[in-house]
Amino acid sequence: MGRYRLKKMHKGDKPLKEKYRTKRRTRDLDLIHSDMKSPASLLNQEVDLDKPGAAQHYCLTCAKYYIDQKALSDHFKSKPHKRRLKALEVEPYTHEEADRAAGMGSYIAPKKVLVLAQQKLGVEDKEGDTTMKPA
Repeated sequence: MGRYRLKKMHKGDKPLKEKYRTKRRTRDLDLIHSDMKSPASLLNQEVDLDKPGAAQHYCLTCAKYYIDQKALSDHFKSKPHKRRLKALEVEPYTHEEADRAAGMGSYIAPKKVLVLAQQKLGVEDKEGDTTMKPA
């Protein structure tokens, strides 16, 4: 067998390997929707030296920690963050929707959900006054 043919024989394995890889697996959208119901607990975390930036710079929509405020503000301008915001605008998948998809009811299109950017959320500082985070 030629070298080129051997390389082409296993081309179909790569998407499956990437799909089931768990090293860089991100938090699912429905879990992020539940986190966004009470954002103050995640945005004002206690200092944890085991996490990047001592757990003080957290992106709520992407569920990631950043090392400092500049890295977090650069992340807010990035394409992956904007894609995640767009994906979060769709209503989370529910059990009732799964039943309707299986034929136990009529189809209802998913509704749009208002997702506020993290920079626009009023976040309490350590002193207790409400401030807006810089963009």
